[in-house]
Amino acid sequence: MPEPATPETSGADFVIVTGMSGAGRSTTANVMEDQGWYVVDNLPPQLLVAMAELGNQTREAGHEIKIAAVVDVRSKHFFPEFEGAVQHLKSTGWTPQLVFLDATDEALVRRFESVRRPHPLQGDGRLLDGIQSEREVLRDLRSRAQIVIDTSGLNVHQLARKIAPLFGAQSGPSLRLALLSFGFKYGVPLDADFVFDMRFLPNPFWVPELRALDGRDASVSAHVLSQDGAAAFLDRVVALMEPVTQGYHSEGRRYVTLAIGCTGGKHRSVAMAEALSQRLSSDSIETFLVHRDLGRE
Repeated sequence: MPEPATPETSGADFVIVTGMSGAGRSTTANVMEDQGWYVVDNLPPQLLVAMAELGNQTREAGHEIKIAAVVDVRSKHFFPEFEGAVQHLKSTGWTPQLVFLDATDEALVRRFESVRRPHPLQGDGRLLDGIQSEREVLRDLRSRAQIVIDTSGLNVHQLARKIAPLFGAQSGPSLRLALLSFGFKYGVPLDADFVFDMRFLPNPFWVPELRALDGRDASVSAHVLSQDGAAAFLDRVVALMEPVTQGYHSEGRRYVTLAIGCTGGKHRSVAMAEALSQRLSSDSIETFLVHRDLGRE
């Protein structure tokens, strides 16, 4: 399991972005750069220390800097130095955060085939061989990540919307809570901290006038929320999240994902995610919505 993110110890941030090839590292880097981060792509881990020292010089000159280093499989020979570099960052006043972008083998194969490019570790083997080799190389890094983001069912625009709140300005709410609706038939999100199943509620799909609509429509939302058990479920999730979010605040975690699923990710999960977003939003918690599977049916 990923370790909890530690509280920031300086006015600057140092985020290390890694993950599977094809999982969205470039999109992540672009979003962070647009938000004012200084982004360095394909940085070997032994140069993290040098990058941090340059950042410290910038801070000593009175300037704020946020650094993001993208480390990928091409730096695999330097992974043994990674832990030492992270410890050095901590000792010099930075709070390194490791973010891992992941996706299912199926999603990665589809993406590589769509751009007609080989996997960097494929060699003379199959595309899937390269993906599995990379997964093995990155296994330890994934286990150390404070944040794991599953991009399997997200296009680049959805991924950008999911990343932006995570790496935006740190003033304001101390916890960002993603309400992610999904369809079980498309798979459970890999990055969910909590998963709730809405299939205990009657499916609006079988109501002719609601079938073509989705959970964002007022008529569908009213139908879902009026079902037996819906209000009680919302009350209990809100009550459950109170001690959980207090614990996350004390442990310094800034990003949590609640995944709410139904069969196809169109009606029940969407309506309940929208309702939970309204209920859980507060001065200390910023909620945002990602409807992963809308439009896939």
